[in-house]
Amino acid sequence: MKKKAIIAAVVILAVLAGIMIPIGKSQGMFAKGNNEKYSVKSTQALESSPIKDKTIIFLGSSVTYGSAAKGESFVDYLEKRDGIKPVKEAVSGTCLVDESEKSYVSRLKKIDKNIKPDAFICQLSTNDATKKKPLGKVDSGFSEEDFDTKTVAGAIEYIISYVNDTWGCPVIFYTGTKYDSEQYEKMVKLLYEIQDKWGIIILDLWNDEDMNAVSKENYKLYMANGIHPTRAGYREWWLPKFEEILYTIGENE
Repeated sequence: MKKKAIIAAVVILAVLAGIMIPIGKSQGMFAKGNNEKYSVKSTQALESSPIKDKTIIFLGSSVTYGSAAKGESFVDYLEKRDGIKPVKEAVSGTCLVDESEKSYVSRLKKIDKNIKPDAFICQLSTNDATKKKPLGKVDSGFSEEDFDTKTVAGAIEYIISYVNDTWGCPVIFYTGTKYDSEQYEKMVKLLYEIQDKWGIIILDLWNDEDMNAVSKENYKLYMANGIHPTRAGYREWWLPKFEEILYTIGENE
């Protein structure tokens, strides 16, 4: 039976049984890159890591969650391989722009303020690009009340200001790998304007030459679609990039 027929059969049976299957989870269910050999469980822990026992907060949506990789993302591989202590605040389909109680801004404010994180990592959400949320402009202010969180720029600046005031730890924003989206490309450029003002760290997978040089064969293994990695994608392709930037922070402390 072909893959599409299998997926259709599973979805039909689930519906008949009254079981809801989230789209993000079902789309990568049978991807080769989600084979058990690429799972977090099958990943070997390092004997030592410069970020072992570091507490790191992760704020994001489906890519941070791992929606097309059976709920396993780079966050979970960092926990298993490097021994970090993650706070994984990820909800699929959500935006940076503050439009509901599930937005990045709203969920950020619910994270325990008593946590003492060594770093804060935020996803540059593709949902804002897909839903064509207003980009906005970089503001001249530095206080939380200065920013229009109904725009992408305002939401990002609010998040940076809030993290600085609440935890005072390094702030890292990461982008997705390149896919067909002019709007997301504009968001990446906007992020660099914000970096010029705030001095945040950017993990730019969008413009990374090594990431963009991936073979067609490996890309098919690593990605369930243009936006969402598989387990193999997170572990073999994305994880080294996150380790590289986090090791620098860990070694400088």
